[in-house]
Amino acid sequence: CTSLHDQACPHKCANCPSTSPALPRNLFARKVKDARQLPQREPGWKLFGKVPPREGSAKDPRWIQKEYETRSGRPGNPPSPKQSVRKNLDFEPLSTTALILEDRPANLPAKPAEEAQKHRQQYEEMVAQAKKRELKEAQKRRKQLEDRCKLEDSIGNAALVWSQEILPNWETMCTSRRVRELWWQGVPPSVRGKVWSLAVGNELNITHELFNICLARAKEKWKCMPISDPEADSDGLSLADKEASLELIKLDISRTFPNLCIFQQGGPYHDVLHSILGAYTCYRPDVGYVQGMSFIAAVLILNLDTADAFIAFANLLNKPCQMAFFRVDHSLMLTYFAAFEVFFEENLPKLFAHFKKNNLTPDIYLIDWIFTLYSKSLPLDLACRVWDVFCRDGEEFLFRTALGVLKLYEDILTKMDFIHNAQFLTRLPEDISADELFSAIGSIQMHSKNRKWAQVRSEKEQEKGSPVLKR
Repeated sequence: CTSLHDQACPHKCANCPSTSPALPRNLFARKVKDARQLPQREPGWKLFGKVPPREGSAKDPRWIQKEYETRSGRPGNPPSPKQSVRKNLDFEPLSTTALILEDRPANLPAKPAEEAQKHRQQYEEMVAQAKKRELKEAQKRRKQLEDRCKLEDSIGNAALVWSQEILPNWETMCTSRRVRELWWQGVPPSVRGKVWSLAVGNELNITHELFNICLARAKEKWKCMPISDPEADSDGLSLADKEASLELIKLDISRTFPNLCIFQQGGPYHDVLHSILGAYTCYRPDVGYVQGMSFIAAVLILNLDTADAFIAFANLLNKPCQMAFFRVDHSLMLTYFAAFEVFFEENLPKLFAHFKKNNLTPDIYLIDWIFTLYSKSLPLDLACRVWDVFCRDGEEFLFRTALGVLKLYEDILTKMDFIHNAQFLTRLPEDISADELFSAIGSIQMHSKNRKWAQVRSEKEQEKGSPVLKR
């Protein structure tokens, strides 16, 4: 039988499979026929995935509507579009305003009048507080903008004074009281490199030609140098072989101001930094390259041309304090630490006693600060401002800055033990305020029993039997 005939056949036809004894019953065809009779429905959904449709016939939408009206007690009139929106608000409030100000759904008890009034009052208080916070934030942003504009104006005016009045008459004006006050406030970035070069000087009489010669020699060394482990220890090298520390430079360059991404491989200043450090290693093979030098060279590169940066770099490292640390002269380093502790006890006796009690010696935190001239420990803009006064006052200001940092965080440090003190001082907060730090530095007195820094340091050198460094 055909499918049409099969549907109307009373199973009396000779051709029908149900009455024909010669043909077996085709069960598969029957299943297909039954499946064809079922209505096609879209699969259902649940919270975590698709599920197959439920068995059975679908409910009539009119029956669903009638059942809903019976349960909710509402009339059977079809809702208007506005009522539909209102129904959604009743069951799914779109904001806190709706939760507080709108009435409850009809299937819940209504709010008492007192509760409704209380909620409305709370809502108004919340709105008032939000407006008050927004007003404070707007005032804060306005003040920050005004302060930034004032700072930019002052920097611009200071740059004109430096470039038009001070720099052309450097020899006569650099020691005047007015210039020293401007110096303390920070040298404008546009003239900072020139001021540093003049303040540091060039006692070594290094020329641009000498820099090029040292750089060419470094490049030859790099070409001839076999591939070796850059982390290998170079302390055992002889003075003549310390040029081999050129390989260490490659490792440290990638660690220099990594957040700036300008000194790393492929950055605009990678080759410049590599050149200056390599040239200095060939210029002073007795010193070689020491970790920390890359930060000093990087700060100079940001403010000076390549050759001038090399000249300032070599002269800076030739200062007595830097030479004592970079040559790892333990006796002289201990002399500086002893002199520092004299002024530490004089200015911050409570914190000094706390450090003594916890056996926290100056070398734990001072070495890193002195090696990099604070360029690694402080934010870069603040470190440059420290460099401004360091170029003016010399090594004394490095230790005065250290006492200023300790004074700024004295209340915190006195409550910490050895481990937490060491961790804090070796990783200072990134949000240090320049004004607060320099205010703390300004309150430090570098006098001890009518003795200045140079006198105290000289006395400590004589006590330890070290030769007094010549200035």
